[in-house]
Amino acid sequence: MAFAVVGASFFLGIAVGYINRPAVEKVVNVLHQESSKPAEVDFSTFWTVWTKLETQYVDKSKIDRQKLVDGAIAGMVKAIGDPYTVYFPPEDAKAFQQEIKGSFGGIGAEIGLRKGIVTVVAPLKNSPAEHVGLKAGDKILKIGDRDTTDMSVEEAVKMIRGEKGTIVRLTIFRDGDTETREFSVTRDTIVVPNITTEEKPNGIYVIQLAHFSENAASDFRKAVSEFMRSGKKKLVLDLRNNPGGYLESAVDIASWFLPAGDVVVSERWSDGREEIYRSKGYKALETTPVVILVNKGSASASEILAGALRDQRGIKLIGEKTFGKGSVQELENLPRNASLKITIAKWYTPSGKSINDNGLDPDITVTASATSTEALDEKDPVLDKALEILR
Repeated sequence: MAFAVVGASFFLGIAVGYINRPAVEKVVNVLHQESSKPAEVDFSTFWTVWTKLETQYVDKSKIDRQKLVDGAIAGMVKAIGDPYTVYFPPEDAKAFQQEIKGSFGGIGAEIGLRKGIVTVVAPLKNSPAEHVGLKAGDKILKIGDRDTTDMSVEEAVKMIRGEKGTIVRLTIFRDGDTETREFSVTRDTIVVPNITTEEKPNGIYVIQLAHFSENAASDFRKAVSEFMRSGKKKLVLDLRNNPGGYLESAVDIASWFLPAGDVVVSERWSDGREEIYRSKGYKALETTPVVILVNKGSASASEILAGALRDQRGIKLIGEKTFGKGSVQELENLPRNASLKITIAKWYTPSGKSINDNGLDPDITVTASATSTEALDEKDPVLDKALEILR
């Protein structure tokens, strides 16, 4: 907000003829912080560049002052170095709101940044991305003809999305390959799925949870009822390629496995505050033998659930190291219908392990090329290992 105020005040300064005032004086005056230390926060280069653009740029008709301010704010936010803290100008803010409210046109893949590279976190089940063979961990080097170097997640998502029936071309590098691959993906209306179940021999039941949507808790309740009616006694909880979602859903689902009052996850804020989320104690699965399947597409709420069940009950994780997305974002509404998605806290497992960037290492590592559609297939080596352990 301070930056937006500074920009607006500077425009007024130009209009009334104060352009020659020292840059530092403008900043101090606008922010009403006479006691600030200009040597620590030097805005002079910013104002110098602004003045040069206003007075010397050849195509003055192309200067859109509001776009300059939006660009400055976006650059400031990006300089934090957190891929999940993002400024949305009005148009992008509208698109983001549509995304979190429901279905949208796209390819059905969760996208994140891994070491600064735009990466597929997980293809959603039965999505165009999954159908063409995109996998968790695929690095997106180009979208169409545009290189993704230094591209934000939001920029990438904006380019990948589009009208149903249109095609987006992605240049992918996959670990283990020596050359890039090209995928042409036909966009479709994406509706995020939740749960798939299947009965297995030897008293084993599989629940595959694809996303922690706002309906995931109620859908999981139905799956638990089906499990109880099946007569099966052992459970495989498949969280592979689950990119996360609502924290509340993860806490509610954990409550089926943990006694009331057990810590599920804690949030730690920049000022040292801590908020602890505890099990509600639904009891039904507290003594059920369980194993959990994870991979590098298991992120956010998936890692919260998996970390809580391992820490509190010693439930084994089978598969690959998880993605490592353990931070909390808040969406702040700004003037002009812009918004700021800002990381306000980090998640920690009951044992105090930070999920962010670290991820969760499996107890039993099984590397497989299986995508989520193969997760319930007999030939899936990760699931086979789970069935072997539960037998």
